[in-house]
Amino acid sequence: MKWVLLLAALGMLLVLVPVAQGRQRNGTQRGRQRRGKRKRGRVVDLSFDISGDSAVPSDPVTPLTQEQIQRIFWHEEEHRREEEHRREEEHRREEERMRRKDEERKKRRKQRKEQAERQRKFVEERRREEEEALKLQVEKEEEEWRQREKRRQEAAEREARERAIEEERRRKEVAERDALERKMEEERRRQEEMLRERLEALEEEDEEDDEEEVWLRGDVFQPDFLPPPQPIPPTLLGQELAGEQDEVGEGDEEIKGSPGPALPPGCDISDVTMRCENVQLDHFPPLTIPHLKSLSLEGNSIRTIPAEAFNGIQNLEWINLGKNRITSDGIDAAAFRGLRFLRRLYLDGNLLEHVPSDLPSTLQELKINENKLRTINENSFQGLSSLMILEMEDNLLSENNVDPSAFSSLPQLSYLRLGRNHYRTVPQGLPTTLLELYLENNVIEEISEAVFNQTTSLNLVSLRHNRLDESRIAPLAWINHRSLESIDLSHNDLYLVPSYLPRSLIHLVLVGNNIERIPGYVFAHMEPGLEYLYLSYNKLDKEGIEPESFFGAYHSMVELCLDHNQLVSVPSGLSQMNVLHFLRLNNNNIRSIPEESLCEPGGAADSTLVAVRLENNQLDPDNISPSSFSCVRSASSVVFKPQRKE
Repeated sequence: MKWVLLLAALGMLLVLVPVAQGRQRNGTQRGRQRRGKRKRGRVVDLSFDISGDSAVPSDPVTPLTQEQIQRIFWHEEEHRREEEHRREEEHRREEERMRRKDEERKKRRKQRKEQAERQRKFVEERRREEEEALKLQVEKEEEEWRQREKRRQEAAEREARERAIEEERRRKEVAERDALERKMEEERRRQEEMLRERLEALEEEDEEDDEEEVWLRGDVFQPDFLPPPQPIPPTLLGQELAGEQDEVGEGDEEIKGSPGPALPPGCDISDVTMRCENVQLDHFPPLTIPHLKSLSLEGNSIRTIPAEAFNGIQNLEWINLGKNRITSDGIDAAAFRGLRFLRRLYLDGNLLEHVPSDLPSTLQELKINENKLRTINENSFQGLSSLMILEMEDNLLSENNVDPSAFSSLPQLSYLRLGRNHYRTVPQGLPTTLLELYLENNVIEEISEAVFNQTTSLNLVSLRHNRLDESRIAPLAWINHRSLESIDLSHNDLYLVPSYLPRSLIHLVLVGNNIERIPGYVFAHMEPGLEYLYLSYNKLDKEGIEPESFFGAYHSMVELCLDHNQLVSVPSGLSQMNVLHFLRLNNNNIRSIPEESLCEPGGAADSTLVAVRLENNQLDPDNISPSSFSCVRSASSVVFKPQRKE
């Protein structure tokens, strides 16, 4: 290779050196001509070959010396080394640039993951708090119901006792009155008998003084025995006394309930929390409590929020103004402006027609459920860069009055509720950070192909109580999602289990549809696999479940609900589900259970099946082989009774 390069260099030199010598000679000739007046020089006859593009001297080529050739090679080698060094430097710089770029990309990806994790933790914490609050509320309502029931029972028992006492009293009164009447009648007969005897005696005697006879008659018919006064019943007496006490009590309460100078009547303040709930406030109370963190004015009749409403309580973090009569025009534009620490604002159950303006940028949770919201424009959430939870259920919202760019100013929104509105399609412009989306009780009829393209972090979608059928769900609507794990399509118009469900799906709820068939291989593309499938209250029969219907879920299905359908036999494929825990087949028309329909032979040792529900079918438990349930951990976990008769 070196000899080839050497010969190529020689060839180039043989061509370039004569040209250079010709140019040098030409320049020398011109110099000599200019100096011709002063010094006579030697005339050189030059001839040029002008056949080419440039003039070339016709002198013979002078061969290069070995030293010139080595110098030329040295220069070429130096140039090559410099070129290689330059290329290596450029390569190193490019590698360094790519390395920094990769590090920055990894750093951004890590930051996004951390942010998503923080958002997820916040949403989970909020969900736990809501569940705990709901649990406490349910327990409170149950306790109140028990107390009311107890009071009702006590009142009924007291009324029964009082009724029994009243009946006993009346019976005694009747008995006493009857006894008194009998006594009076006997006394009257005795007196009449005495009177007859006296009259007979008077007739025998000589006529005596008429006055004495009149006196005797007067004495006999004198009403000595008058009926006793009727006693007042104890219930009426108690009511009269209670009425008197109420009259006195009302006066006392009026004196006692006079509002104090700092705290409205009926309010309760504890540490940094103040509650004035259901105390009939019709205006925002003037408060000056700088250390207050939480304020609840729920269940009053407040209509306006003036600009100075929170001047004395500017450190608030949580405000609940639910179930009042606040209108959009009644909120001053500067009402919330001074709340620098506000994180949660509840405005449920008011008369708002649009989102209040100038809300604090620190707000993380905003609830405007059960209002009259009828428009959301692109600036409705301007400045709410920290908002993570937004609830606007039970309003007048639809795709016609919500601007698709309205959510673009919410870079951290993770939890969105838009249930009980008037949407016909899934809203456009959903934020990329969204984790949970609730659209229950709308009139959604279609899921388009591009609606979930930007929500790559979406984990849960609830579309209960809408008007969806499987033909209006686009094939590419969500099949490629890698984080969507839970979908609720209960109470829609589905006739088949939808195809092209997300690959990452784990929970699928299809309760209360008209599903007649589970197509084969409909779950085969899911990774790691479907775990929870709820198909209760549908129209599945023996033709609706194919041998390949559950293909792809044999090694992942944990809970399967097929109750309240029209099955006449145990569906095929259940015995291959080796991680199944709970199985519901109750309220069908199943007549028999073959030995291998639920349990594979020899697979009882590592079975995970915990409970099987089979009540309200047409089974005869005496005709079922015990080996049919050999894979169930406990025989008591199989529920047979009751069964329907044919």
